[in-house]
Amino acid sequence: MLEKLNYFKHPFAVVESSRIGRGTRIWAFTHVMEGARVGENCNLCDHVFVESNVVVGDRVTVKNGVALWDGVVLEDLVFVGPFAVFTNDKNPRAAVRKNRREFLPTRVCQGASIGANATLICGITIGRHAFVGAGAVVTKDVDDFAIVVGNPARRVGYMCLCGSKLRNSLRCRCGQVYEKDGQGRLRVAEGAAVPIAA
Repeated sequence: MLEKLNYFKHPFAVVESSRIGRGTRIWAFTHVMEGARVGENCNLCDHVFVESNVVVGDRVTVKNGVALWDGVVLEDLVFVGPFAVFTNDKNPRAAVRKNRREFLPTRVCQGASIGANATLICGITIGRHAFVGAGAVVTKDVDDFAIVVGNPARRVGYMCLCGSKLRNSLRCRCGQVYEKDGQGRLRVAEGAAVPIAA
């Protein structure tokens, strides 16, 4: 008897994990290994690989050709563009076998976007609602709301929750207002209404 799933699995997908959230869609030639956790209403496009020690939050989109290696955490509402690259070992050698505990984690915080073909070197955190431009090579932590581009990636501005680049006034055309905290990090201004899910 066929098991009734509460998510969509393409006939050519391989899903070994029993921890897949309701409403998630897993497309052709995607492989989700046993132990991986994938939240609700996610979209794992064609040719995605999800290793056993990976956590994917709710409403996450992972586009074609992305491999999520052990230690990668994608929080809720993260977008990962096609062929973005994650790593978990800064000095890999084919002749040296490492234990999973030696791999360095990478965390992509809530609402962040990773552009197509970006590379994230392991051991870093991408801040909430940050935006990593296409082809960027990210070697260090990225602040909340920061836009980073280039190799190595560097901050070139800030992005609003709505996806617009912020002006120097830290007031977005959508009406959202931001401020910097005592350490110079950007945040939604106190008392400001948040127009979309944060």
